[in-house]
Amino acid sequence: MSYLVLARKWRPQTFSDLVGQEHVSRTLKNAIEGGRVAHAFLFTGARGVGKTSSARILAKALNCESGTSTEPCNTCSACLEITEGNSVDVFEIDGASNTSVDDVRELRENIKYLPSRSRYKIFIIDEVHMLSTSAFNALLKTLEEPPPHVKFIFATTEPHKVPITILSRCQRFDFKRIALTRIVERLRFIVDQEGVAISDEALALVARKGDGSMRDSLSTLDQVLAFCGNTVEDEVVANLLGVVDRRLLIEACRAVLGNEPRGALEVVARVDSFGYSMRQFCQELIDQFRNLAILTALRGDGELLELSEGELEELSGLAQGKDLDELQRHLAVLLKAEGEMAHASFPRLILELALLRMAQLRPAVPVQEILARLQALEGGALPAAPAGGRSVPRPAAPPRPAAPAYASQAPAAPAAAPAAPHEGDRHLRSQSPPAGQSAALSAGSAVEGLEGEALWASLVRFVKVKKPLSASLLEQVRPLSISRKHLEIGGAAGSFELKTLLDLDKQRELKALALEHFGVEPTLKIVALDDDATDAPQSLSEKKSLEDAERKRVLMAEAEAHPLVAAALELFDGEIAEVEELPQELPQEGPQEG
Repeated sequence: MSYLVLARKWRPQTFSDLVGQEHVSRTLKNAIEGGRVAHAFLFTGARGVGKTSSARILAKALNCESGTSTEPCNTCSACLEITEGNSVDVFEIDGASNTSVDDVRELRENIKYLPSRSRYKIFIIDEVHMLSTSAFNALLKTLEEPPPHVKFIFATTEPHKVPITILSRCQRFDFKRIALTRIVERLRFIVDQEGVAISDEALALVARKGDGSMRDSLSTLDQVLAFCGNTVEDEVVANLLGVVDRRLLIEACRAVLGNEPRGALEVVARVDSFGYSMRQFCQELIDQFRNLAILTALRGDGELLELSEGELEELSGLAQGKDLDELQRHLAVLLKAEGEMAHASFPRLILELALLRMAQLRPAVPVQEILARLQALEGGALPAAPAGGRSVPRPAAPPRPAAPAYASQAPAAPAAAPAAPHEGDRHLRSQSPPAGQSAALSAGSAVEGLEGEALWASLVRFVKVKKPLSASLLEQVRPLSISRKHLEIGGAAGSFELKTLLDLDKQRELKALALEHFGVEPTLKIVALDDDATDAPQSLSEKKSLEDAERKRVLMAEAEAHPLVAAALELFDGEIAEVEELPQELPQEGPQEG
């Protein structure tokens, strides 16, 4: 006698045998009891969840020789014929191979005749979404108003491909994916009947391989029994199915949550030695941390998880006392690593780096606590450190820092506005000098008392207002000898600055600007300097760079010595990256008297 696979041998024969589809079986049983059986049904759902089995059970319940009942007897000839698939009044049609309009026309011709032996003529069309558009259109009228002796039962895994005109003429039942625990319970019943010794952990591996499908789970169990016989070991099942040993996942979680980088790397090495896929291990590790996060969020309630009792108890111990934000950070690291593995040629390295990062993640400080500490720092006091946290010393009141030596002096008070001329002094206007001579005199008085580098700096500032590009050029040259009547400046031999200053137009421009600023036109001498001319005065840009460096050094020293800054560094375990000088606030003017 040929061997009958478990999926066929243990196929549900009554509504009570349906696992995980109680909402469907209860509705159909109530419809049969109340005499409200529709003429067309549409069963939808994933593969192997009981759609075709439910169609056969419904056909047997309607055609049973003992009478229409909620549970077929499975002993009469009508029930046995339907179970074996050779009933003359129940037609099981494969929609994938009978897609044409001619097949539907033949079906319509067959509908006219009464059933030969049974109460109803029932047409079960599997994978109905494979029918062509013409076939669906040819079926519309018959489906809407079939003869009273005809029932249609359609089954499909892709209901979105069925035309809406067909959907509106059927009662639709959506079959769910079967929960892992329900599959394990059914498998346990079957192996006990078959006399097979196998643990619940191995059955959980088989059920997880089935991914919510009872038929796939039974097919996998058949494969395991063919290899192991009537005694099945857990390790053999894991190796045969190519799935990751659950103990490795638990050890990886324990190493990460316990901040043990060495343990995490040892788990990766064992995964590699067993020949498991690194990406598959990462995916299952993601699922494991998801379980931990759900257990933490629901405070140990594992009703939403598809876990065996042993796995649930072990994971509950790992999740105890863990922070949900921390688990979410672990999940974010794993999700990023899994995405990188899809296109990487070194998945082991990516997994190792991810686990190392997870094992060394430091606890995140809540934002509210950080804000509270910052407010305390601003107020000059610190809140008490939380339990287990670092204590931060209360900073002393900072001394008022002395003004740095490099600070620019306050500008001199503006001179008092000259008094309005008296009516009697109008005759003196005729004796005042011409406008050009007056401008020259005022310009000369602006640099009165300045010599050398100070005089050169005032000239460059004046030029910057008139000719900004020329001023940036003058900042790069060195003032060798500077007076109001003579300018001797130098630039490095072959430099751009020197070549530009040797241009006669540029020299005439510089003389004109000096005349406007000094009040007299100076002589101009351009000198080419060698690289070893170290005794020459520094250019303005060089002096500015040195002053900026000294200013930053002094600011950094003051910041490091400030007690509030030291307290903030201790609080956040940070370091000073950059110091910026606060702008000087201008004194506000008092109210003007009207």
